[in-house]
Amino acid sequence: MTNYFKFLLCGILLLLVWALLGSSCTERKPFRQGEILYQNFCANCHMEDGTGLKGLIPPLANADYVQADPVRMACIIRYGMAGEVVVNDTTYNQEMPGEPKLSDFEITNIINYINQAWGNDYGYVKFKDVKKALDTCPR
Repeated sequence: MTNYFKFLLCGILLLLVWALLGSSCTERKPFRQGEILYQNFCANCHMEDGTGLKGLIPPLANADYVQADPVRMACIIRYGMAGEVVVNDTTYNQEMPGEPKLSDFEITNIINYINQAWGNDYGYVKFKDVKKALDTCPR
């Protein structure tokens, strides 16, 4: 086997490996931790697809309330929420318990997952902005 043939064979193998790795990288989910945390802490009420429970629990998918200020979700996730809230022209008044054991980083990941899931395109929130919001949450 000539050196040229070995070189060519190695090049072909490298291209195949690169193609396989490249395709798996494009399929990965950018907010996987946020998705797992959402499924564990939020999906019971807001549903796996973010649609909520009609008339009881507001949706997070295509929700004007979330889109208007994604960072405010940090305080709601940490401390919960009571009282009326209007989402997509529907009033909800079901108390939401908080998840005080979640870290600031985990809350940031949940928000970023929600912002990109189910067709949402609400941008990316920075950890420092979530941390700042959590430091000033009304309790």
